[in-house]
Amino acid sequence: MSRTRTAMLAALALVAGASGTAFAVVPGDAGIAAVPCTVDYKIQNQWGTGFTAAVTVTNNGAAKSSWAVKWSYAGNQKVTSGWNAKISQSGTAVTAANESYNGTLATGGSASFGFQGTYSGSNALPATFTLDGVTCNVDDGGGGPTDPPDPGTPGTRVDNPYNGAKVYVNPEWSAKAAAEPGGSRISNQPTGVWLDRIAAINGVNGGMGLRDHLDAALTQKGSGELVVQLVIYNLPGRDCAALSSNGELGPTEIDKYKTQYIDPIKAILADAKYASLRIVTTIEIDSLPNLVTNTGSRPTATPQCDVMKANGNYQKGVGYALNKLGDVGNVYNYIDAGHHGWIGWDDNFAPTATLMKEAATTEGATVNDVHGFITNTANYSALKENNFTINDSVAGKSVRESKWVDWNRYVDELSFAQAFRNQLVTTGFNSGVGMLIDTSRNGWGGSARPTGPGAMTSVDTYVDGGRYDRRFNTGNWCNQSGAGLGERPKASPAAGIDAYVWMKPPGESDGSSSAIPNDEGKGFDRMCDPTYTGNPRNNNNMSGALPNAPVAGHWFSAQFQELMKNAYPAL
Repeated sequence: MSRTRTAMLAALALVAGASGTAFAVVPGDAGIAAVPCTVDYKIQNQWGTGFTAAVTVTNNGAAKSSWAVKWSYAGNQKVTSGWNAKISQSGTAVTAANESYNGTLATGGSASFGFQGTYSGSNALPATFTLDGVTCNVDDGGGGPTDPPDPGTPGTRVDNPYNGAKVYVNPEWSAKAAAEPGGSRISNQPTGVWLDRIAAINGVNGGMGLRDHLDAALTQKGSGELVVQLVIYNLPGRDCAALSSNGELGPTEIDKYKTQYIDPIKAILADAKYASLRIVTTIEIDSLPNLVTNTGSRPTATPQCDVMKANGNYQKGVGYALNKLGDVGNVYNYIDAGHHGWIGWDDNFAPTATLMKEAATTEGATVNDVHGFITNTANYSALKENNFTINDSVAGKSVRESKWVDWNRYVDELSFAQAFRNQLVTTGFNSGVGMLIDTSRNGWGGSARPTGPGAMTSVDTYVDGGRYDRRFNTGNWCNQSGAGLGERPKASPAAGIDAYVWMKPPGESDGSSSAIPNDEGKGFDRMCDPTYTGNPRNNNNMSGALPNAPVAGHWFSAQFQELMKNAYPAL
């Protein structure tokens, strides 16, 4: 379990009066002194004699060019190794000083570091922290099995919310699935609830709103544990490179995003009525990767993405969502991280992790507000390609040189997700972050599924003959022909992976095949047109989209039937 001790942002301050006596200033008084610093100390993992911890310090005083955080242990804890800080220990006293690359600490700025340690007996949280000799105000944030939570604060987060828990079955999706011929075979599977506009919070056209879903989740929960999966998806200027999933908010409407979208969601999730649920949020799919791959001088750039990169509202929106939702003790934030066919190239991989760190440390957020990341959301990348690897060569050419792989470092989603997790930790995210992989539509089964490697006459025949993913290009994302249901949702399926999930509900369209007027702010993207011959983002291949598709998010019966027919594992 994760244990935490979080600094309060407001506290009583002692102010010296003219007579030299001290008196208390209550919060709200005009004379209150600013809290000089706050500290979030979180035990991420703990075993018999060891533990790992993550610490974030926020400086509310004058800007600093160097810093040192100090605390003392009440027990026999010993720090054995650390990262992102120079950590030393003398007896029970620990000092964590900045590295050369993270000494700057602006007013309101934060720095994060982590370490591994040993202990025996109890592993009590430190009582007091200082920043450069100044005491930081700290409140017990409900950490540890013997510490009671603060009033109104849900219990301590677990390392993997999916372990030992059922996952919420959306009654609205389940009814649509069950109404399809053969759909009852999967209608009891858990899927994500998409909050794709402000109106979705209270329910659209008489449908279920957020409270309705959470109330239904409490009923499904019974006496056990239950995960509810929400997709937070309404950034200003949303999906700057995909017209079919554009949103209702214009590029500059960040304040509306905060006050009319995130704040109401946070208020509902923070209701003590729902404190027993494990609420997983997928934060703003496709947003941050777009700023890496579809901006500037790249042939894949779009004017809309350049605007969003310039105004910073994607980072601000993601940071604000992480900060506000991360304040709710039973919420687990997972940032969307694209997929291997988007981020897997050398010039995209590390820059995407860096941009995510930037977003996760803005608008009051810290890396401790990030529980993990999700890949392949609403996409089709095969989970595991078994018939070839990135290290294979044919006729003197590497698999990376094939037209399909096109110099990518990864050939499937599992290898990418595990490698990207390592990159994220290297970039400064906590070592305990977990990954989710959306397997709702990446099964690629059916009669066309290869049973072995392709012919070794060339690297292209070898890869094309053996690959499960039968798209024309990994950049194709809209209602893909031949796709099938993938692995059923499951917890802890592989190292570093918290769960396989069906975040995208199978049967919901990615976008319309032709322009359809709607009041949801969703445009028409030619990548959803079966006759489209492509663009630089898919190497000018055919779109591979199914015909006669409705607007994004609407039920698409023909696609649902195809997904069941091509399911792998088969239904």
